[in-house]
Amino acid sequence: MPQRQPTFSHRIVRDPPEDAESERAPIFPYWSLTKTVIAICALKLSEMGRIDLDEPVTSEPFTLRQLLYHTAGLPDYGTLPQYHAAVRNHDEPWSRDDLLRVALAQGNRFAPGEGWAYSNVGYMLARERIEEVAGRPLASLVSEMICDPLDLRSISLASSREAFSHVHWQAARHYHPGWVYHGCLIGTAADAARLLHALFTSRLLEPSTLSQMLKRYPLGGAIEGRPWTDHGYAIGLMSGRMGDAGRAIGHSGGGPFSVNAVYHFPDLEDPVTVASFCDGRDEGLAEFAALRLATDH
Repeated sequence: MPQRQPTFSHRIVRDPPEDAESERAPIFPYWSLTKTVIAICALKLSEMGRIDLDEPVTSEPFTLRQLLYHTAGLPDYGTLPQYHAAVRNHDEPWSRDDLLRVALAQGNRFAPGEGWAYSNVGYMLARERIEEVAGRPLASLVSEMICDPLDLRSISLASSREAFSHVHWQAARHYHPGWVYHGCLIGTAADAARLLHALFTSRLLEPSTLSQMLKRYPLGGAIEGRPWTDHGYAIGLMSGRMGDAGRAIGHSGGGPFSVNAVYHFPDLEDPVTVASFCDGRDEGLAEFAALRLATDH
């Protein structure tokens, strides 16, 4: 197990403390943890009877549930060399339509429901569907449905270089979060852990809805260089096992200069929720750090 420690981390056992977090606590990009939040918003709209996860998305052959599960068969833009070159050059993000045109030119991976392939494009379309149904932008939904009820004051949806200029990592100063087409939340390590902890303590979704969210698509066993001994994907959640720690459910994320891992470990004697944030590009480092944080107490 790599011994590198996370630059910043947070750990919650049982209920989080009531102490207010320092306003000077560092801010980090949440990267793909944003997918978990998009999924929560979709499920809350479903609870309200506003959206049907199994109804085909307008003019498309796939459903919102398939987008959230990564089973819609869509390609990803992360496979495009020109995308990564543009990010390295600090270019302005491509338009939504240009991004979609270039990404979809790769062709679909499979027919909807006939396989699994991670797709940021799919989560961009899921966000758009949620916003269409709700009649409001994602930032407003996140505030109303998640941050305000939980008093998560640091979390916001970044949409400009200026917003990223407040992120801890020096390399973030030139990054435009528009390159994350489903959106990129930013916030503290503590609020990331509090958010996920609230999900698993039934403060965000009804028990039956949470049970639906946790149904996993199994993907296989161990992943080289990472702590997973079994891995799969649920609705907006990476879901598997990390050796003796048992089940690990949450999400890892990464961008050009930092990685994170925010997970709940329900099988430990004291179930724990942890968040770790590291520099670099190796998500395995953040995941091993999260595992140590969960088990070394």
